[in-house]
Amino acid sequence: MLDTFSTLMLGIVEGVTEFLPISSTGHLILASKLLGLQQTDFLKSFEITIQLGAILSVIVLYWRSLALNSEILKRIIIAFLPTAVIGFVLYKFIKGYLLENDWVVVWALLVGGVLLIVFELGQKKKQQPGENDLLKIPLVNFFWVGTAQALSVIPGVSRSASTILGGMLLGFSRRSIVEFSFLLAVPTMLAASGYDLLKSSAGFEPGQLAYLAAGFIVSFITALFAIKFLLDYIKKHTFIAFGAYRIAVAVLYWLAILG
Repeated sequence: MLDTFSTLMLGIVEGVTEFLPISSTGHLILASKLLGLQQTDFLKSFEITIQLGAILSVIVLYWRSLALNSEILKRIIIAFLPTAVIGFVLYKFIKGYLLENDWVVVWALLVGGVLLIVFELGQKKKQQPGENDLLKIPLVNFFWVGTAQALSVIPGVSRSASTILGGMLLGFSRRSIVEFSFLLAVPTMLAASGYDLLKSSAGFEPGQLAYLAAGFIVSFITALFAIKFLLDYIKKHTFIAFGAYRIAVAVLYWLAILG
C-alpha cells in the first residue's frame, strides 16, 4: 500500500527520470516493485499523474516559448498529434497490460540502451550542442519526431530518448531536440494524465488525493534540477552513459527480481 515514504521516493524518481533518456515510467514501475507496492489501479494512476509535477517545471522554465511564440506552439501541436492518437486508441491495452508486464519494461530498457550506444558510436562526427534552431527545420520533421515519441507508450522505452533519437536522425542539433523534448512533454503528459484522471479519479479516496499532491510537489522540485543537469551535460557528453545505465538497470532487475 502506498505510504508517505513510498510517495516521496516515487516523486523523486519521477522528477529525476522524466527528462533523462532512461524512461520515467519504467523506473516508476521498477521502483514500485522494489518498494513492495502492489500494482493497483490507483498506483498506476499515481505513476501517470505525478508526471504533471515534472511538466510544471517545464512550464516554469519555458513559459515564454509555450505562451508567446506561435511558431514554436505550431511545431509542438504537430509533433503531439501522433502520440495523442496512438495513446487514445491503445489506452486500455497500455494500462491493462503493458504497465503490469515487468518483462516489457526490462526488454525496453535493455534494447533502448543498446540503441542509444549504437546510435552515438555510429555518428561520423560528434554533434555539437547547437543553438535552438527549431524554426529552421521543416514542419513535416516535427510530425516524424512525434511519431518517434509515440513509441514511448511502451513502458521502458522513454519518451525523452525516442524523441531525442528521432530528432537527431532528422537533423536536429543535440540541444534543440533536447529542449524540444521538454516542450513536447507538456501537451503529451497533460493529455495522458488528464485522460487517466477523467477515467479513474471517481474511484479515488480522500487520502489518496493527498498522496497525489505530495508526489506532484516532489516531482516538480526534482525535475527542475534534472532539466538543468541535462542541458549542462549535453554540452560536453553524448548519451552513451545513459545507454549503459539502461542496460545495467535492466540486467540487475532481471537477475534480482525476475531471474
